[in-house]
Amino acid sequence: MFRPRDSWDQRLLDAKLDVTPTPSSVRWVHDVFGNCVTVVEFSRRAKELRFESTIRLDHSTSAPVDFPIDEHAQNYPFSYDAEEMPDLLRSIERQYADRDYELYRWARRFVPSEGSVGTYELLARITHAIRDNFTYVSRAEMGVQGPLKTLELRSGSCRDFAILMMEAVRSLGLAARFVSGYLHLPTRPEQRYSGGGSTHAWVQVYIPGAGWMEFDPTNGIVGNQDLIRVAVARDPIQAVPIWGTWTGFPSASLGFTVEVQITCESTQGDRRKLRAVPELI
Repeated sequence: MFRPRDSWDQRLLDAKLDVTPTPSSVRWVHDVFGNCVTVVEFSRRAKELRFESTIRLDHSTSAPVDFPIDEHAQNYPFSYDAEEMPDLLRSIERQYADRDYELYRWARRFVPSEGSVGTYELLARITHAIRDNFTYVSRAEMGVQGPLKTLELRSGSCRDFAILMMEAVRSLGLAARFVSGYLHLPTRPEQRYSGGGSTHAWVQVYIPGAGWMEFDPTNGIVGNQDLIRVAVARDPIQAVPIWGTWTGFPSASLGFTVEVQITCESTQGDRRKLRAVPELI
């Protein structure tokens, strides 16, 4: 999954995929979430497997204030419409056990004991709380760290923080899904991000009237600024950037490196032409 999703806020201008060794077959499919998946097969031995994806896209920055929320959902708690619920149920369903309600109690800290809270304000509070109170660490291990473990350690990778926020808002009855993509590292001295130079992960939450909105708890980003979507999924295992099987000798190395470079070619208002070169070896 290297090819970004085309949308109104990011328009794919050009995409090229170079694979070494030359595959015996290459085909593209759309998965159940509409993500573009490239399937390659090989028919000969090689000492190295390299995927180099070069992407050029037009990215338009949007802020939450650009998307008015339906009146009934402007404050939390609210209920989704009956017409939307059948399609949102699996995104509301919890994926990790919380038998002692630890995660639920943590999420409830951001909701007033009496009355309501603005929906954007609630989600922004959770986003910024993770950025401010947890320590980002790069983790090379496979899979994700469970949200309860992240709560205990107060540290994790971008995908761990995405899972923590996703499960937290689900515990409040909101629909959330996992996003895999790339993070543009700006040259602005006042803006420092964690998680650049590799693939990145964040969360989308469904808000009536505004739709699926972006929240990056690793960097406290509310909105899509500097975030390039590649894949969305109900569970992170469904949005792994690269996976497959191989046959080799027992002594063969499984060394693996990832590098993502993103440059901004021009800026006109809120629109940027970005060139992303994700390389996986």
